Amino acid sequence: MSKQTVVSMRWGRLAALTLALVLAVSAGALAQTRVVIGMLGPLSGDYASYGQSVANGVELAINEANASGRYNYVFVLQKEDTRGDPVQALNAMNKLIELDRVTAIIGPVLSGETLTAGPIAQDAGVPFITPSATAPAVSEIGNYEFRNVITDDVQAAEMAEYAVRVLGLRRLAILYSNNDYGVGLRRAFEAAAVAAGGQVVAVESYLDGDTNFNAQITNIAARNPDGLYIAGYYTEAAQIAQQAALQGLRVKLMGADGFDSPLLIELGGAAVEGAIFTSGFFADTQDELGRSFVEKYAAAYGAKPDMFAANAYDSARILIEVINRVGPNRAAVRDGIAATRDFPGVTGVTTFAENGDAVKPLYILRVENGTFVQER
Repeated sequence: MSKQTVVSMRWGRLAALTLALVLAVSAGALAQTRVVIGMLGPLSGDYASYGQSVANGVELAINEANASGRYNYVFVLQKEDTRGDPVQALNAMNKLIELDRVTAIIGPVLSGETLTAGPIAQDAGVPFITPSATAPAVSEIGNYEFRNVITDDVQAAEMAEYAVRVLGLRRLAILYSNNDYGVGLRRAFEAAAVAAGGQVVAVESYLDGDTNFNAQITNIAARNPDGLYIAGYYTEAAQIAQQAALQGLRVKLMGADGFDSPLLIELGGAAVEGAIFTSGFFADTQDELGRSFVEKYAAAYGAKPDMFAANAYDSARILIEVINRVGPNRAAVRDGIAATRDFPGVTGVTTFAENGDAVKPLYILRVENGTFVQER
């Protein structure tokens, strides 16, 4: 073997070792840059439409961020299904925190599961942004809780004032779901309606999962209202609308963001035609940023995004920007979210108030010819 051959072999081994070291360092760096973002909500069950929209919105934002090459980290989404059950929400929250070691969380989705599982994240020092839990008590969970949605009291008050002062409705009835979401809406709507000069002539309740509302509708009809505020989710609202129509109750149907799903129209059909509701997003917005989001979402998922998807998309974008700026330290991320001011979201310019609530625009939408249009 020649001296030249020996030297060549040594250089070859050195090059191979150098390459292996580079690859090892690169692999280690890549592992260090992975940041896990959690998402939890009802991905199955009666309210899966909400949870799936939230999951899609978060996924879209993360995929865009990773594909852009603009960020210092690779973001990984870990989704957990609560099935809309508070106990399952507790299990999902614990898994995300203890096993998946998430830096932050988008969710929970429903008010009840947020009030149950949110304190777990608060105690563990894990920041979370709920894109849709609107019960006023959510803001009392603690300083690691944020929500990128307009609260029940604001939504219900604006609808009550609009009903009385703009639509001229005077005799109003309320049919509410006996959960955190429905109770919060009912109280705020009743107070605001009376303050605006209206009269609440009937108040009835139901339980989640109920399918027969004839007794409540009979009691409401006896009071001769001209407007009915349904404080609940689209599943029951669609059935209430149909059963009210069968009983001949002709009133203006109103609701909150629980109506904001294409399934309201699919399930309710002609019975929900003309219904109005409050929402934080309008899919046919003329805003350039909003239109771009709608196009990207439709291309990815084959449907228009609803408020849940849009709020989740903005929540994830806020979280990604904060993590990129301050790093994946949970406490630093919490402080970064709290400091968010005038974020250019697809749901409007967004700022977080001191209590973690978002300050942003609110729409009133209407069902017209089987689609949603802007009422105000």
